[in-house]
Amino acid sequence: GFRQADFDESQYARLVAQKFATEHHELILEPDVVASLEKLTSSMEEPFSDPSILPTYFVSCLARQHVTVALSGDGGDELFAGYTRYGIQQRRQVAALIPKGAWRFYRERLFPLLPKAMRGRQFSYNLSLPWQERYADEVCLIPAFERDMPLLSPEFRATIAESGDPQDILLQLFANAPASDPISKMLYVDTKTYLVEDILTKVDRMSMLTSLEVRVPILDHTFVEWVTSLGPEWKMRDGKQKYIFRKLAERVGVPREVLYRPKRGFALPLVHWTRNEMKDLILGVLLDPCTLQRGYLDPKGVRHLLDEHMSGKRNHSGRVWRLLLFELWHRNFLGKFAGTASSQPLEVTTSGVGE
Repeated sequence: GFRQADFDESQYARLVAQKFATEHHELILEPDVVASLEKLTSSMEEPFSDPSILPTYFVSCLARQHVTVALSGDGGDELFAGYTRYGIQQRRQVAALIPKGAWRFYRERLFPLLPKAMRGRQFSYNLSLPWQERYADEVCLIPAFERDMPLLSPEFRATIAESGDPQDILLQLFANAPASDPISKMLYVDTKTYLVEDILTKVDRMSMLTSLEVRVPILDHTFVEWVTSLGPEWKMRDGKQKYIFRKLAERVGVPREVLYRPKRGFALPLVHWTRNEMKDLILGVLLDPCTLQRGYLDPKGVRHLLDEHMSGKRNHSGRVWRLLLFELWHRNFLGKFAGTASSQPLEVTTSGVGE
């Protein structure tokens, strides 16, 4: 759990353990993660910025104190439509009532005129897209209209532009999905991408780092084939996600206050941590000349991003976290071979940022 109440789920885990009389252990995760981050990024062969690697690692450490094999519930969200974005995109289907030409005019002519800090700007852009593109835009970490942001250096932007649009991968999966309804198509795309390349990768790397073997019974191939044969009405009904899954859980006695509470995910209190306990680490790493001279980032863009975030003007916690982990990964892997890693202890530089 966490000391920040908005992110702490330990009371619900405790409730389930009491209901079924299972052995229960609790751990409160603190933001003292400087030493852990270097270790965790060194275990990932490619940049991996999902913040939940931290709680996944520490819960694996806790479990390994008692068992050598553990079961995970991963896969349930992708099979039974558990993510809130499925419901969000389903409700946004009303946008199809507006002619495509009107939406295109909005994207190309009106949207660029809106102030970047305007509330609802990203929502309106997403709403204007065809539904497959809308979903691809939703799950991408950097929306299409922000990819020319000054955070990246002009040279690096030109290089990645030649590699094509990453959303094309998702759109091709939509085209190949063996389903006819939007919900099933979204589940197929997430199973092929997010589940395999993020969720399962994260759990595998973090658990094996602690010598814990994690098995995923929900992803038994026979069970997966049966679930995918179900219509979307068994997965989302009357606005309720994981419909049949929750009904089955009710039968075995899972408390309703656990089953029907808002979904949180395995998230960290990043906004608080990045502006407080982790601030010195972040500024020390991201403002280090070693980081700024690699050629990926525009130094002015980085300083502007950090200033907006640390001062509370805008919440850039996700991007700040991803930049931090990318640089730590770079130092662990590429820096060792290219001789570009900073060999001296980091000197934290905070002047002019967030003050």
